[in-house]
Amino acid sequence: MDLAAIRAYAQAARQVSDPNATSAASAGNPVASGFGDMVMNALSETQAVMQASESLTAQNATGQAELVDVVTAMAAAEVQLETVIAVRDQVIRAYQEILRMPI
Repeated sequence: MDLAAIRAYAQAARQVSDPNATSAASAGNPVASGFGDMVMNALSETQAVMQASESLTAQNATGQAELVDVVTAMAAAEVQLETVIAVRDQVIRAYQEILRMPI
């Protein structure tokens, strides 16, 4: 998965958690906006880590950064991305389980 996919996920999460639609949060349910904020924060952090690793890679190509720093940044980006993917997979599984529930 690349940076464009992370940006797409971030955009979708922004559309889902519209800050103007706070009816659930104003009704005394603080969890309604909390999950959306958590997802947005995770996606923003992932995007920032991936951009930093891309920047270090470009700097290394021009001789301005050490290879150790690039490898460390790439490993951090990989771990962050795998975490986001794991959470996404769990959300999809939970949604599928809900769909299978008898009415």
